[in-house]
Amino acid sequence: MIKHLYIVLIIGGMILLSGCSGCAKSGRYGQQGSRQKENDRHVAPPVSPVATGGRTVVKMLKQDGVYTIPVKVNGTDMSFIFDTGAGLISISNVEASYLYKQGTLTADDIEGQAKYVDANGDISVGTIIRLKEVAIGDRKIHNVKASVVNNTVAPLLFGQSALEQFGNISIDYKKGTITFE
Repeated sequence: MIKHLYIVLIIGGMILLSGCSGCAKSGRYGQQGSRQKENDRHVAPPVSPVATGGRTVVKMLKQDGVYTIPVKVNGTDMSFIFDTGAGLISISNVEASYLYKQGTLTADDIEGQAKYVDANGDISVGTIIRLKEVAIGDRKIHNVKASVVNNTVAPLLFGQSALEQFGNISIDYKKGTITFE
């Protein structure tokens, strides 16, 4: 009961603080999978991963010096920065609120809080959650640890909590692809 109250307070607070101001900047695709705005920071056009002979090849999109990949989180299409330096998958409070409103993130998925040091050396507090399903193409992993950053414009980071579960990963910068084997 306390855990349920805790999630309602945290998600409710995030919803009140974020409103809809961050929705257009989120890494979540629109209902049709199309770009919501041409200048959205996190949204990559949907690219269908190709499954070939036990391999899944995903097209990367280079934006502002970083590579993004299409990922499905709890059934929702999102665009993540491929970040081998991130320990966990990281989502903003905008995406967490959206998943909560959709019923794909619940009180049972909250594991607690943790402090993080970002690339600038700043320390921030985030909520640790467990994502029921993370999919890239036809490859799916379950019960993936992730962090929710209390920032409406935080980038979505695809970190080690997911990458290590996918096994062998290779990057071809010339072709702009990532292969999961």
